[in-house]
Amino acid sequence: MSRSTTTLPTTQVALSSPVKGVLVPLETVPDPVFAERMVGDGVSIDPLEGELCAPVSGEVIQLHPASHAVTLRSHDGLEVLVHIGLDTVRLRGEGFTPHVGTGDVVQVGDPLISFDLDHLARSAKSVLTQVVVTNLEAITGLMPATGVVVVGDPVAHLEVLRSVDGPVEDPARGGGHRVTSPAVVVVNPSGLHARPAATLARRAQEFRGEVWLARGDVHVNAKSIMAVMGLGVGAGDTVRIVVSGPDATEASAVLSEAIVEGLGEDTTPAVPPADPTGTKPVPATATAPAEPAEPDDCLLRGAAASPGLAVGTIVQIRHEDVEVPEDVGDHHLERRRLNDAIDRAQTQLWALENRLGAETGGEQAAIFAAHREILADPDLLDLATSAIDKGRNAAFAWRSAYSVYADRLAALQSEVLAGRAVDVRDVGRRVLEELIGAPGERPALPPHSILVAEDLTPSDTVSLDRSLVVGFATTGGGASSHVAILARSLDIPAVAGVDARALSLPDGTRAIIDGSAGTLGFDVTDDEVERVWRRQARRTERRAVELAHADEPAVTRDGCRIEVVANIAGVDDARTAVTRGADGVGLLRSEFLFLDRRTAPTEEEQARVYRQVAENLHPGQPLVIRTLDVGGDKPLPYLPIPPEENPFLGERGIRVALSRPEVLRTQLRAILRAADSGARVHIMFPMVSTLEDFRAAKTILETERDRLGVAPVPVGVMVEVPSVALTAARFAPEVDFFSIGTNDLAQYTLAMDRGHPQLAPRVDGLHPAVLTLVRQAATAGDAAGRWTGVCGGLAADPHAVPLLIGLGVRELSVAVPAVPAVKVQIRALDLAGCEKLAGRALAADSAATVRALVPLAHDEEIA
Repeated sequence: MSRSTTTLPTTQVALSSPVKGVLVPLETVPDPVFAERMVGDGVSIDPLEGELCAPVSGEVIQLHPASHAVTLRSHDGLEVLVHIGLDTVRLRGEGFTPHVGTGDVVQVGDPLISFDLDHLARSAKSVLTQVVVTNLEAITGLMPATGVVVVGDPVAHLEVLRSVDGPVEDPARGGGHRVTSPAVVVVNPSGLHARPAATLARRAQEFRGEVWLARGDVHVNAKSIMAVMGLGVGAGDTVRIVVSGPDATEASAVLSEAIVEGLGEDTTPAVPPADPTGTKPVPATATAPAEPAEPDDCLLRGAAASPGLAVGTIVQIRHEDVEVPEDVGDHHLERRRLNDAIDRAQTQLWALENRLGAETGGEQAAIFAAHREILADPDLLDLATSAIDKGRNAAFAWRSAYSVYADRLAALQSEVLAGRAVDVRDVGRRVLEELIGAPGERPALPPHSILVAEDLTPSDTVSLDRSLVVGFATTGGGASSHVAILARSLDIPAVAGVDARALSLPDGTRAIIDGSAGTLGFDVTDDEVERVWRRQARRTERRAVELAHADEPAVTRDGCRIEVVANIAGVDDARTAVTRGADGVGLLRSEFLFLDRRTAPTEEEQARVYRQVAENLHPGQPLVIRTLDVGGDKPLPYLPIPPEENPFLGERGIRVALSRPEVLRTQLRAILRAADSGARVHIMFPMVSTLEDFRAAKTILETERDRLGVAPVPVGVMVEVPSVALTAARFAPEVDFFSIGTNDLAQYTLAMDRGHPQLAPRVDGLHPAVLTLVRQAATAGDAAGRWTGVCGGLAADPHAVPLLIGLGVRELSVAVPAVPAVKVQIRALDLAGCEKLAGRALAADSAATVRALVPLAHDEEIA
């Protein structure tokens, strides 16, 4: 390899072999991305053993989520990518075991990744392993070796510039105007891994201006393969191209189109190409007819984040890029500036916490207490101060630090932790605005605004003028995010994960948002708007009547008493539930005590909170406390769970508790200590799938009860897994009650992810298969003298209430606001009619057919 002549001083560096094998010229690799040196220059090795070691000494700056590739930055400033095999990203980590993580410092020869060579040979396109220098501006020459090598042997000799401080800037670049492309969706099945990242970087290098790839508020140099790969863009993620320079308009259009077309990669097996306006790809079906567009083309679907229905006009919310110069400053002064900005941000967060606490209650206000914890996190502060000590100014160092910190959370592929990444960016922007003295501009909002954004932050949400904003929809986030929690507490309809086409709707478009159904309808007619307004008026009148009769018991016309209890997540919810007429608590989600903290709550802390919840109920009312239900979409930093291919089929619920019995023992002791607080405390184990699970947990409970010397408490299981419903007759003699979690039971029975934007509407608990399982559990419980309740979303569904009663359910545990409405509906029913209706439902062939059996008034459908 030869490079243009340079007068800069160079030094000789040897690149060591990371694996035993046979050297192969890079140009012969059957992949043009490597063969044509789009990624960088180096060598390829046909490995003979499955142990990959460090080819240079330095820092691990990226470990790909699929564990098939790792990048090191050497002490000389070289960025060396080692890529095991070809197309191995599609294996999604199968056959790879990493021994290092991002930020680790390694020496030449240290183990990086073990891989199953036989498995790769059978499953991958090739096992050829590439070792390439990606920052080519750092070297002036590379001479590859040949033959058989073992770990540590030189595979190439490099001429390295002695002072490598990033790419040499082309003076022709820069200047001109700045252009930001519309949002585009990445359609590559494995996201922007090496091949598409290299293609994008090469295409970006064709333009004179500076080019950035943006995901959310994180921007990276699109001309750098490593920067693009490091952004961690996955399939379906939304990105934008930002260009500054004389050819900005052309570059923005060309590169956006290239992303839409898949950057030269075949996208057919995964996500179909998206519209360049930002249309989220919709999976094709074998039966899709080639017919004119259906009316629901104007209906965008997402996940229900906060219930409610509203009519308004679209207002697009975009977080504009904040210009942060990379000026060098005195590090003592910059540290003081950063500390002062953090102090001011802490004061603002205190004010928000106190204000929200007064308006909505402690659980919601605690979100901003968590924000204050983020600002005190030593890892985040270390990242920022380290950059300041290296000569960066406070604003640049801080933005870099919180972006890295947030990306680490987002890369964990958990809905909950991805939501926390939004929190980190929210806190980060708050401090950044203090540093640069330019608070973000809030757009002027017209009345009846429906906000649309890639994402909103908790600060955005609590700052909304509720006299103007009637709802919002985001293409990111989920129902468990802090923004969704705040929206529910503020009674603002919200949809999360909505189809990305929403981002292309013009401001002023008339729309209807249905937070209960998770939909955003646009281009609506006058008749549709009028119908919604009439339904809202009827709904308001009906709710007033329901609340007036909330304390009356829920007894059918023929004398069957149904307990209507509440699903809650804290002390404030318990207080509110009593005012809404709840007969007790059917589900206390104890996770609220464990989330958003770095250590588990103590026994004393838990016992105090459980006692407070019990004391806020009427004496003798039931309080069903579900033990810690984490894993799947709810991991905890202090209870690490290794990455799983299918986390919802992995270590969840009781499985986590049994693998970490000390956590379960602590919680059970705390519950038992609170059992004499007036309410009738019950204990419920989540995600039980076998009798062995229940017996093991019950044994731990009885051991702790004997040690404390307290009286027995009723113990039950959640029926969330079909195996429990199918063997309910065997469970019934050993449990004190069944509580059916219809949300998970439906998803596991129908094999559909209830959080999937396209599949979620089809995960309907009224499917006859799910109802059959409900009947089996209720029948087995009744035969053994045990009560059966439902604590999933179905319990408050007006279509479902008569059917569940007819199937033998005698307790309905619902969201606090739904208690009065469910009680009113029950008083209008009779048991005999419900049983006949349930029999017809079990014989139906679909959920839609079942729903048609229970006709409702329009305003009831949105309750």
